[in-house]
Amino acid sequence: MLRTSKRGASTGTPGRTRHRPVAAARRTVATGVVAMAAACALGLGALPATADPGPDRAEAADVTGPDNPTSDPAPDPVPDPVLLGDAAPDGEPLPLERLFDNRGVSDDAHPGAADFDGRGDSFSAQELRAAGWTPGRTIAVDGAALRWPATAPGRPDNVLADGQAVRLTGRGEALTFLVAGGGPGARTRDGAAGTGLVRYRDGSRSTYRLRAPDWRTGPLPTKLLGLPHRNTPDGRRAGTVRLYAVTVPVERGREVSSVTLPRAGREAGLHVFSLALRGPSNGWTGTWAASTSGYTTVGPWTDRTLRLVVHSSAGGPRARIRLENTFSPAPVRIGHATVALRGKGAATAGRPVPLAFGGRSGAELPAGAQQFSDPVGFRVPPDTDLLVSIHLPGTVRALPVHSYTSQTSYLSADGAGDRTSERGGEAYGTALPSWPLLTGVDVAGGPGSVVALGDSITDGERSTPGANRRWPDLLARRLRDQRDVPRFGVLNQGISGNRVVTDRYPGTGASSVLSGVSAEHRLERDVLAQTGARTVVVFEGVNDIRAGTTGDEVIATLKKIAATAHERGMRVAVATIAPCGGFFDCTDEAESYRVAVNRHIRAGLGLYDAVFDFDAAVRDPDRPDRMLPRFDGGDHLHPNDAGMRAFSEAIDLRELI
Repeated sequence: MLRTSKRGASTGTPGRTRHRPVAAARRTVATGVVAMAAACALGLGALPATADPGPDRAEAADVTGPDNPTSDPAPDPVPDPVLLGDAAPDGEPLPLERLFDNRGVSDDAHPGAADFDGRGDSFSAQELRAAGWTPGRTIAVDGAALRWPATAPGRPDNVLADGQAVRLTGRGEALTFLVAGGGPGARTRDGAAGTGLVRYRDGSRSTYRLRAPDWRTGPLPTKLLGLPHRNTPDGRRAGTVRLYAVTVPVERGREVSSVTLPRAGREAGLHVFSLALRGPSNGWTGTWAASTSGYTTVGPWTDRTLRLVVHSSAGGPRARIRLENTFSPAPVRIGHATVALRGKGAATAGRPVPLAFGGRSGAELPAGAQQFSDPVGFRVPPDTDLLVSIHLPGTVRALPVHSYTSQTSYLSADGAGDRTSERGGEAYGTALPSWPLLTGVDVAGGPGSVVALGDSITDGERSTPGANRRWPDLLARRLRDQRDVPRFGVLNQGISGNRVVTDRYPGTGASSVLSGVSAEHRLERDVLAQTGARTVVVFEGVNDIRAGTTGDEVIATLKKIAATAHERGMRVAVATIAPCGGFFDCTDEAESYRVAVNRHIRAGLGLYDAVFDFDAAVRDPDRPDRMLPRFDGGDHLHPNDAGMRAFSEAIDLRELI
């Protein structure tokens, strides 16, 4: 939960965070003028700002909320908005489009028609279209339906933040901005920043801090979209230019009436292209998830079908999937998709259930965007293997993937076509060790989810492949078999090789390095935006200390992760780093860092809501820098199934609520 200071600023609640029941949070995402534009792009009519869908209307609300965005291949042209000077800063709130006062996009044939940064440079309309970012299209990210401006190249398409009041109404879990920094006053990669204001219908208000990284020098790992060139008055110039999605907190449960942009000043160059509320989960629980660990070359694959094996934690009577085109520079087309219970191998245990996307059988995911399927009447049992089949009708040369799965999935042959509806597994002759595109499966109902943020140990390396004995799997079984606390879903967001502080995947381009961006940089996507996320368990750091990152650096980032999660209403648990003595690079220096980090974690109940001592659960009392042999997976770094069980049993379930 968030608390409001006497001055109205939202701050994170220290100590234990209690969450209201999920049922109390089920409500339709209200829409204002900006949100209505996104809703229209999704094929919706306007909804009353305070409407509750009720039990008979819940399905419609779930289908169309911002956490279930759809594909928009060709919106109808709309006239350019009324521009420039419609409202003074802090004046009457106006739709964002009416405040546009800067031209950020130019046609390649007329590069001088826009000046994004005060130096005559701009984004290429052709490269935006090639990425799937066509005018007026909804770009869904982290549960928010952002709308790319529906303006022609060379026309105003963004606003330089300087205290303007934006009309935006509704209730949500957070507020997401589509931004980039760039102006004559911006001289660092940090871009532009300022403090803005959210006003609520009840007269209260809260502040937020918005930072827009520089469009040319900002960090690549956190960008939403990168384009390979920029337009200048003298023609096209090579060099990645970036757009960012930045999310800030709002007071949950309160109805927003308007948003005041930061008074950054035009010279600072804080450009806002779109903003939207992230809607509540509306009674959905995440039952399975996987982080995007990188973007890599495949095949090429032509007209193939993926059949991905995933394992549920919580059960429910309805289901939906989430696809994400993270890190990609180009759109990807989905022909059809189905979900089924698994039989043997690639065969289903019943007829596959077809999935739709905004009422269509297929979808196109723009670069960087996500896509939820429409809810379907498919009962998901807890602790059960599912088969999610995805037809890729075109030729695909690179995809975002989760690289290590401890599970074999399947792939059809080139040119095999759409095999999503087949019950048998004969068409799936190729084993697939990764999970491309698929990042989540949700079920209707339930109390919400616990997110496990970790590295290869959480990812399941050295646990029995295909047996679902990772510690998050075992935690889910413990939750299922008791009645004292809610039976949360458990979402495994471990990435092999991941670090707390340092990005391994560089954040752009196809790469063989698939260890993800840092835990800090993926926190929004992999934790805060997860369906029904209530509590995060952070268990990372061993890869940092082995690579020479100091204990103080790990501690500082753990503190930042906890502060951000608390600010957003989540409960934060942190686990101590397990011993790795005997692994080739677990040096004396690394051990000293591990001891320092663990000392901080054990003393950290003022910063963290709970501490789980994974180190004490598996260490050898006679050699505390090493695991007990009965827990060692064989390399002295990764535990075996018994070690995974020891981690799971070290968690006090009461501390998850």
